Amino acid sequence: MKYVIRPNDSIDLTQFGGKASALAALGQNVLIPDWIVVLPAAFAASLTAIDRSSHTDFMAALEQVKLRDSIAAELAEALAALCPEGELLAVRSSALDEDGVTHSFAGQLESFLSVPVDQVAEKVVEVWRSGFSDRIFAYRKEHQLNALPQPPAVLIQRMVKAEFAGVAFSANPITGQRSVAIVSAVRGLGDALVSGAADADTYEVDRAGKILTRQILEAEPLLSDEQIKSIAALARQTAQFFHRPQDIEWAIEDHQVYLLQSRPITALAQLPDPDGRLNLWDNSNIAESYGGITTPLTFSFARRAYEAVYRQFCRLMGVPEKTIAQQDTTFRQMLGLLRGRIYYNLLSWYRVLALLPGFTVNRRFMEQMMGVKEELSAEVAAEVVTASLGDKLQDSLHLAQTLIGLVKNNLTLPHQIREFYQRLDRALALPLSDLADMRSDELAHYYHDLERQLLTRWDAPLVNDFFAMIFYGVLRKLTVKWCDDQDGTLQNDLISGEGGMISAEPAQRMIQMAETIAPYPKTIALLCEGLLPQIQSDIAKIPEFYAQYQAYLEKFGDRCLEELKLESATLQDEPLLLLRSIGQLARSGGAGARGQRAEVNLRQQAEEKVRQSFKSYPLRRFLFGWVLQNARARVRDRENLRFERTRVFGRVRRIMVELGKRFYAADLLKHPRDIFYLELDEILGTIDGTATCIKLSELAAIRQAEFETYRQLPAPPDRFSTHGAVHPLAEVIPDKLQISPTSDQSLQGIGCCPGIVRAPVQVITDPKNAVLQQGCILVAERTDPGWIMLFPAAAGLLVERGSLLSHSAIVSREMGIPAIVSISGVTQWLQDGDWVEMNGSTGIVQRIEPPFSDASQADQIAQLR
Repeated sequence: MKYVIRPNDSIDLTQFGGKASALAALGQNVLIPDWIVVLPAAFAASLTAIDRSSHTDFMAALEQVKLRDSIAAELAEALAALCPEGELLAVRSSALDEDGVTHSFAGQLESFLSVPVDQVAEKVVEVWRSGFSDRIFAYRKEHQLNALPQPPAVLIQRMVKAEFAGVAFSANPITGQRSVAIVSAVRGLGDALVSGAADADTYEVDRAGKILTRQILEAEPLLSDEQIKSIAALARQTAQFFHRPQDIEWAIEDHQVYLLQSRPITALAQLPDPDGRLNLWDNSNIAESYGGITTPLTFSFARRAYEAVYRQFCRLMGVPEKTIAQQDTTFRQMLGLLRGRIYYNLLSWYRVLALLPGFTVNRRFMEQMMGVKEELSAEVAAEVVTASLGDKLQDSLHLAQTLIGLVKNNLTLPHQIREFYQRLDRALALPLSDLADMRSDELAHYYHDLERQLLTRWDAPLVNDFFAMIFYGVLRKLTVKWCDDQDGTLQNDLISGEGGMISAEPAQRMIQMAETIAPYPKTIALLCEGLLPQIQSDIAKIPEFYAQYQAYLEKFGDRCLEELKLESATLQDEPLLLLRSIGQLARSGGAGARGQRAEVNLRQQAEEKVRQSFKSYPLRRFLFGWVLQNARARVRDRENLRFERTRVFGRVRRIMVELGKRFYAADLLKHPRDIFYLELDEILGTIDGTATCIKLSELAAIRQAEFETYRQLPAPPDRFSTHGAVHPLAEVIPDKLQISPTSDQSLQGIGCCPGIVRAPVQVITDPKNAVLQQGCILVAERTDPGWIMLFPAAAGLLVERGSLLSHSAIVSREMGIPAIVSISGVTQWLQDGDWVEMNGSTGIVQRIEPPFSDASQADQIAQLR
């Protein structure tokens, strides 16, 4: 066996270690000092026979090890060929896991420079010993590596008589810029620079070879511009060869640049590239629909739906087809999935909005509707709408067409809504029971039919949403400007109590059911504390209540917690939360919480203030009345149409649940619910033959493990930016610091429904098994339509997220529950039983002392009533 390898020998790079294998792999591509390598097997052959399982015996033998005579002779022969004139040599470690992709072992093993030929054998042994030092064992333990190190290979090279030497990086390891190379140079050998004992001239070089910056320590630079550029090019050449950014050591002898070492820049993968394309992520309002971890199936379906409907929206608004086609990437990137959580890709939303007239005004309205807390900076806004002069002229020609589209859609919207309801009823006419008998291909065909009839023809909800945004935003501006509304909440009072809003109906039905069950104390106790089978058996004996309950499930059975997540269990599947809430309402006497609020018609008060403001301004009164009328109608229809979205998502959920059963029966999945860890195209492609991977069980298992990791990690911020490639998301950068409380005793949010309430709070993080005490203020990070079952018992509502047009804001106004949304940190600021005063007009929440300090919380609430 050969123990000393020369460049012309047959080479097995797996035995060379990181340093030597990198240089050997580069071969003739770059100038490298002549070299030989002593393989790790030479160490084992030189070690005397000992009990290697004993660490003490091994370390004792290590102190006595020396090259076996035959290996020493082989090394001497190789050295004679390498340096026939007795040149000095560099003896370097080259451990198998040294200079790797993830761990560099920098400075952990010994290297020797300017070694005479007759001392090389001795230095080889010292390199071996350094591979088993205490610091190596400590390094491996710190980085969770296998505790038992392997003997290193030893790289022996002719010493370069360096005039100048140094290091270079093919990318900037500090800033993360992949397009900027760093060159550092010192006079003579570079070991002082590598060890940190000397400073260096440093240069930044861009991809075009332009020297961007120079940091010169002496009067004259050490390197010429040509040398700087050639060293930067060498670093980039090695990076291209190894397919990842490299950190190299180099030296110049007789005007020739030699590569001494090349290894990966291990820390770069954790740094985003600041020169990469900016993405701005925000979950302000979408967390109401998709809070927390969301499965791949839900994301792939939602992303597909958003892309389709917003393309259609632009067509409806008269945006030219050519312009829509130019924004193809934008429409496909409306949403992002980051660490398993759905975020708005805000710049995509802004770019879509910029296709419509009045972007400057509409931008702020959209931010209000989406609950975006921070406005887009002027610099980023300018990037969103950048256009050449020709583009601007062409856009001006289309402006009239787009404005005509706006007017037309506003006039025909009621008709569009009626047609949409008819189309939706036809598409959902198939009884749910029929799905259980369908084959996989029939279920897929039904899904495609729903997509064709509804998801790509979501016209009325889209147009209505846009006009709700416009009219509500204009109304808000006019109440401040014309009605002297200093608090900025008058518009909330004006649109409250509109009636005809389906989102308030579940609470009304629950109150009605609580009143029906009131004469049955045993049933109430079962509802509050019994098991589901007991409850279902008992309520079947009360025909009036049972009919009300079944009617509720028939209409609102798909309305559940996180109802837009396809993986969510619906009320049809798990009705216990509904039954518990009804029981608690009945036990506490129905909607008693509202009895403590002043019986004042806030809407009438607001309308009277408006009349007083416009006594002498008839034209203003007319314009304001027209805006108000449209705002009321659009906000009402927005909430009602969102319920229809729930129905569609509910039907898609049922299709996917049935497909999960079919795939499980065909042994494609280990469990029917594993379907939620596949993407929509993977599911449909498995059925129609276009899938590229049909090992669905393994694919689902990989994703389940990945998403379980996301559940253990801290959630990214509500708003942050990324640059360049978004994944892997090693680090996220908050766009701005999170808003902190104004003081220890108060917080500021957005007032949604007027009213001053003084009461204890109850912080609810998981409503599935929660019971809200009657008369408490409900505190939550976010709410969705599934939380409506807790609303009837609430004296007030404090929500960490949300906007003026979020579900919690609209429903609280319709039910007359004082509410504040967008209160940063409120769920950490308050604890169960804390007393607060909340002002639903100003949005201010203050801690207060309990008015009855000696009474229990329940007694306090009872006394408040």
